[in-house]
Amino acid sequence: MINIDLRDPFKRFKDIDPYKLFEGLKTPCYIIDVKSLKDNGKILKDIQNKTGAKILLAQKAFSNFNLYNVLEPYLAGTEASGLFEARLGKEEMPNKEVHVFCGAYRDDEFDELLKYADHIVFNSLNQLKKFGLKAKASGKSVGIRINPEKSTQKGPAIYDPCSKESRLGIPISKLDEELNDDLLNLIDGIHFHTLCQQNSDDLKITLDEVDKKFSKYFKNIKWINFGGGHHIVRSDYDIPLLIDCINYAKSKWNVDVYLEPGEGVVLNAGFLLTHVLDTYINNDYCFAILDTSAACHMPDVIEMPYLPPLYKADLEGNKIEVRLGGPTCLSGDNIGKYKFMDYPKENDLLIFGDMALYTSCKNNTFNGMPLPDIYVLNEDNSFEKLTNFGYNDFKYRLGKIK
Repeated sequence: MINIDLRDPFKRFKDIDPYKLFEGLKTPCYIIDVKSLKDNGKILKDIQNKTGAKILLAQKAFSNFNLYNVLEPYLAGTEASGLFEARLGKEEMPNKEVHVFCGAYRDDEFDELLKYADHIVFNSLNQLKKFGLKAKASGKSVGIRINPEKSTQKGPAIYDPCSKESRLGIPISKLDEELNDDLLNLIDGIHFHTLCQQNSDDLKITLDEVDKKFSKYFKNIKWINFGGGHHIVRSDYDIPLLIDCINYAKSKWNVDVYLEPGEGVVLNAGFLLTHVLDTYINNDYCFAILDTSAACHMPDVIEMPYLPPLYKADLEGNKIEVRLGGPTCLSGDNIGKYKFMDYPKENDLLIFGDMALYTSCKNNTFNGMPLPDIYVLNEDNSFEKLTNFGYNDFKYRLGKIK
C-alpha cells in the first residue's frame, strides 16, 4: 500500500472549526477549496517564472471546469487524454495551450480533435505514420511518447509505464529499428511520463536515462515534455533540483520544457464529507458504515491502494481502531483502518482530505449509489454549490429515458 506523506491536508482548518463550517451540508459531497488551489498555483507560477518552463493541468486528475478560472492565471494550459478532455480544455481555458496524448487515436474523431489541440503526441510510430502528416498540415506541433525503460516506481506496477511490457511509449530499440528521416522530420517534440506521486530525484534519474538513450534524435526538436506524476506542491518536494532538470534540458537541447502534473496542481485542495450510518462490533472488530463508498466515490483508494487522510483520526492518544467502509454490497468496499478517541456514532461527520484529485472525474454509480454533489469553498469560507445530482443522473447513464 502506498503511504505518501502529504504533510498537512487539513491546514485550511487551522483557524476554523470544519464541523461548524460544513454543518448542514448533505453528504456525501466533495468540497473544492479555492484558497488551496491558489496556494498551489503560486508555487507552480514561481517555478515557471524562474525557468521559462510551462506547466499544464492534467485533466485526467481534475476536470472540475468551474475552477479552471481559478487555476488559469498560474498555468500554461491543459493536458488531455482524448477528444472530450481536449474540447473541455479549449472551451474552459480558451486562451491557453491544449496538449493531447492518447494511446491510440480514432479515425472518426481525429479531425475534430485537430480543432482543439495545439500539441498532439503519438504513442507509436504506426500512429505517427497514420496521422502525423495531417496534424502537421493543420498547424499542430507533433510529438512522440518514449519509454525510457528505467523504472523509479516504488508503488504498484499498475502505475509504472517503464517496464518492457508497457504499452505506453516507444522504446529506443523500436526507434533505432524504424525511425527514418521522413518520420523524424515530423517530430517537433518528445514526451515521457514515468512518475507517480514522486519527487524530483526520480525525475533526474529518468532525464539522465533519456539523455543517454534518446538524445541522438533530439537535434531538431523544439520541446520536451516531462509528463506528470510530479508532487511539486508537497512541502518536502525538491524544487531546486526540478529547476536544475528544467534548465539542463533547455540549455542542452535548446527546447521549451513542459510539465503536466495533475495531483501536483490540486494536491490537498479538496475534501470529501460523509456521515456515519452505523457502527457495530463483529468478531472483536469495530466497523463503521458510511454514506460514502470507496468503490464509487474515491476509487483510487482501492486501485492504488492507499489510505486517505481523515481529519482528527490517528492522532497521538487515539486508541480505538475502527474499520471504515461503504454501504455497497462489495465486500472490498473498504476505506481503511483508523484510530479514534471514541467510537464513532451514527450521524457523526467525517472529513477526508486530499479529495480534489481522481474523485469526481472517476466516480461511478455502482449499486445505485448517488454521485456526491460538488461545492466550492471560497476564500471567505462561503460556499457555492455546483451540482444537484440525483436519480436521473444514475438512470441516464444506463439507457433511453421514456
